[in-house]
Amino acid sequence: MNAPALKYLAAYPESLKQQVQQLLDKGRLGEVLLAKYPQAHGVRTDKALYDYVMALKNDFLRSSEPLSKVAFDSKLHVIAHALGTHTAVSRVQGNKLKAKREIRVATLFKEVPPEFLRMITVHELAHIKEKGHDKAFYQLCTHMEPNYHQYEFDLRVYLTHMEAAGKLAWPAA
Repeated sequence: MNAPALKYLAAYPESLKQQVQQLLDKGRLGEVLLAKYPQAHGVRTDKALYDYVMALKNDFLRSSEPLSKVAFDSKLHVIAHALGTHTAVSRVQGNKLKAKREIRVATLFKEVPPEFLRMITVHELAHIKEKGHDKAFYQLCTHMEPNYHQYEFDLRVYLTHMEAAGKLAWPAA
């Protein structure tokens, strides 16, 4: 088995990695992904992404701290080796401490199925309440998106496909 090609799936059981590798070897991995997720979402601008994220935040984390910025970021995947980030910057203004929270999503998510965008958005929103990737964090993720773990796995399969065969072109919503 070609381990480097499956680096995004390293933590998964060997049986799943073998299935993915077989599809990759047969050149069918992209076809399977396109059949399972036939269309890309319609969120293309930073404004649309902000509105999308805020709607999810208002549904599940209404009382959490506000977000000052939500944007697609073309530098994320390459430099930070991350698909999204959640940051908090605190500054003293007079006698008050002001915190600005931002969510940045890799531009790769501009042209993927809505399930993948939802997964990364839920992941970054969960960091508002839970800093680490612990049990409470993943419970919050699955509360916001019950299929979170399946979407995360399928996104990792897509990243594997991208590395091996290139980007898939999903039809726009």
